[in-house]
Parts: sequence; C-alpha cells; structure tokens
Amino acid sequence: MQPDDLDYQLLSQIANQQNANQRDLASRLGVSVGKVNYCLRAVVDRGWVKVNNFRRADNKWAYAYVLTPGGASAKLQLARAFLERKEREFEQLQDEISMLRGEVSQDQTAE
Repeated sequence: MQPDDLDYQLLSQIANQQNANQRDLASRLGVSVGKVNYCLRAVVDRGWVKVNNFRRADNKWAYAYVLTPGGASAKLQLARAFLERKEREFEQLQDEISMLRGEVSQDQTAE
C-alpha cells in the first residue's frame, strides 16, 4: 500500500465515522495502531484533520477526528490519484490476462 493510499483511506474513514478511535481505524484499515497514530499526526500537521478531545464520564479521554475543508479537498485529490492508478493497474491486468489466454489457447491447440 502506498502512503497516499493510506492517507486517502484514513480520510475516508474519518469522513464516514468521526468518533472512531485509533484502534477501530487500525482494524478497518488493516494496519497497526502505531501506524494509524503516525498517519493521524501527519494529516493533523497538514491541517486536513482537526482533533477535538473531550472528557466524558464513561471515557476520561475521548477524541473526535473531524475532516477540515482542506482535508475534504485533499481527500478528493487523493481519490482522483488513487482512481487513476487503479485504472492503469486494471488495464495492465487486462493486457496480461489477454496474453495469458492467448498462450493457453495455443497450448490447447498444440495438444
């Protein structure tokens, strides 16, 4: 997974569920809590996410991650780049599949 992919997925998760904690985010993204913490700090430093911490009776330290307008814009740019890369990968896979089908059909006619 490329770093931009993780940023995009993290921003998407935050946009969909602001009250998720780092453990939940790590589980959904398939990475360690430490990696989520590192990535969260990076997107906060870039101004893409705002962190609100507040005290509640049942949870002494709770955090709400909120996408900023800059974060929403960055998410859109990352989504475009992600889509372009996946479309290129898809086209390459289609070419490879076509070539393999040709090889298999040649092998079957040779038998």
